[in-house]
Amino acid sequence: MRVRIGESELELVEGDITEQTTEAIVNAANRTLLGGGGVDGAIHRAGGPRIMEECRKLGGCNPGDAKITIGGNLAAPYVIHAVGPVYRDGKHHEADLLAKTYRRSLEVASENNIETISFPSISTGAYGFPIDQAARIALSTVIDYLKSNQDIRLVRFVLYGRKAFDVYANALEELMKPPATEEEPEQVSEQAD
Repeated sequence: MRVRIGESELELVEGDITEQTTEAIVNAANRTLLGGGGVDGAIHRAGGPRIMEECRKLGGCNPGDAKITIGGNLAAPYVIHAVGPVYRDGKHHEADLLAKTYRRSLEVASENNIETISFPSISTGAYGFPIDQAARIALSTVIDYLKSNQDIRLVRFVLYGRKAFDVYANALEELMKPPATEEEPEQVSEQAD
């Protein structure tokens, strides 16, 4: 599924983030940036030890922030390591932090002249963020960024499994609907008898 946002494109695909050929892929990292499970572990395994060497020099990363390294053995030349929030109950600024994580990842891409970037669904695995809420936050944040930053030509969401793809596709369709206009009430004419 692909839509245009100004001069840029936003694309949803089902697949493996480690196989993407965009200039950068985003790693759903933990605070240490030293590998972990899920997407983080898969990227470190596929990218090899050079990514870890660079991560060790970065001194970790706070939730809502992102840092860049080389891509090592990956097809993508760069990895943007982004730390999303752990979901507790939705009352601890998790939504704001998740939006900040996506926005900061895009800023890092822009700062490094990266024009094509692939995202996973950040914080929806072990961090427990409900995917339906996360999809809307992720997509609306990216759409807003692309409307005012035309330097990024392609943002791709790489979703693991059909269920995740369908959730994101439904959220994107909803966000791309034109705003509903209120219909004017029908004028009833009174006829005199």
